[in-house]
Amino acid sequence: MALVAVTAQEQLNFQEADRKTYELFEQKRWEELIDFADHARKQGIEFFYLNARNGIAMYNLKKYHKSAAIFLKDWENGKSFDWYQEYLYYSLVFSGRSMEATNLAQEFSDSVKKKIGFSVKKLTRLALEGGYSFNPDFSRLASTSLKEIANTGENYGEAYYLRNYHFESIDLGQQVSPGIHLNHNFTYIGISREEQVDWSSFNAFDINISQFQYCLNSWFVIGKKWYVSPSVNLMFGKTNLWLGGLDFGSNNYFYKSPLSYSDAIFSGSAWSYFGNFSPGAELNAGTISDEGVIQFSAWTTWYPFSNVSFYLTPRVYFRAGSDNGSGYNTVGLSGGFQLGTIHFYGQYLNGEMKNFIEPGGYVVSNFPGRSTRKYMGSIYYPVGKKYQFVVRYLNQDVLENYQVYTNGLKSNNVEYKYVKHTVTGGISWYF
Repeated sequence: MALVAVTAQEQLNFQEADRKTYELFEQKRWEELIDFADHARKQGIEFFYLNARNGIAMYNLKKYHKSAAIFLKDWENGKSFDWYQEYLYYSLVFSGRSMEATNLAQEFSDSVKKKIGFSVKKLTRLALEGGYSFNPDFSRLASTSLKEIANTGENYGEAYYLRNYHFESIDLGQQVSPGIHLNHNFTYIGISREEQVDWSSFNAFDINISQFQYCLNSWFVIGKKWYVSPSVNLMFGKTNLWLGGLDFGSNNYFYKSPLSYSDAIFSGSAWSYFGNFSPGAELNAGTISDEGVIQFSAWTTWYPFSNVSFYLTPRVYFRAGSDNGSGYNTVGLSGGFQLGTIHFYGQYLNGEMKNFIEPGGYVVSNFPGRSTRKYMGSIYYPVGKKYQFVVRYLNQDVLENYQVYTNGLKSNNVEYKYVKHTVTGGISWYF
């Protein structure tokens, strides 16, 4: 800082700026170099090596977003140098922008391509994850009669109480070209519920639901730093419900009725990077439980230290649907931080989440009812260079209905609430 203060009192020229930045560079006085380069620019002095030394100083201070911005700005002047290619490549990689790095690597020299392991097409990742979710309030809910509260009387009242569910998923990532990546996800969810029916008498039935899900997510790099990501999520499920009927003698009876359903969500998002900020927006559209859904969200990710050691992403969601018109729906806050090689990530959602679609269109709340808040925490920890383990915990409130029917038509309902807890774990292999 003292060097800049002294220099600030005199008018710089090209030779002095070149000499000083080179001297500071050789002495590895990175903070002073950055301050001096900023001062020189304010005096209208800017040239390739001043910017390059400034970018290297940012890189060595782990301010990767800022170093990437500097190297990208002068890419046309520096792309013939191997050292410049490497600094730009790793600035992008260490700021979480590997796809941009791979896209630019097409223009690298053969020696640098070999050094970074560049490939036009390859499998990038294989991951397995499983989880178990349970409702600790199940026994209380199942033993609580809502018949009197709902004034069911001789009408037909039913509820479907969640016991638990488990899921297993497999992810396969592939790079089909340096600027195009695909991710395939296959998920199976097995759900256990208890169907309770009040119709003259109390009746309870076990319900098992099987849901299969395929999600295809793609990422494209347009230009040097614009990301576009279209995706599709297809869900198919089947179960058997117990329905009530009347025989010829007008006596109540129950019969098993097979039910199949399918949901589909199409999503598209775009984002970019500007210094320490990354704004973006996403549009989701499709059908959930036979209802048309359109959802829009926008966010900005802030990297206060210009790297992924700590970041925050506030996000707001807007919803248009047949049941609640359109307008503000949910607000979310997510973020992460790094401790050594271990990465922590968390997310909090608060709002009116019925048929809610989470970022990327991968997680879709197609369960009956709604939710008003959800929080989740994940811990990622690498083992060696190619493996990464993850454990997660999710906590979400759920509000569902005990529904009363009179002459086959909905006439009254009582809302009940519970909290489901989910624990998951998985492993990823990086190729």
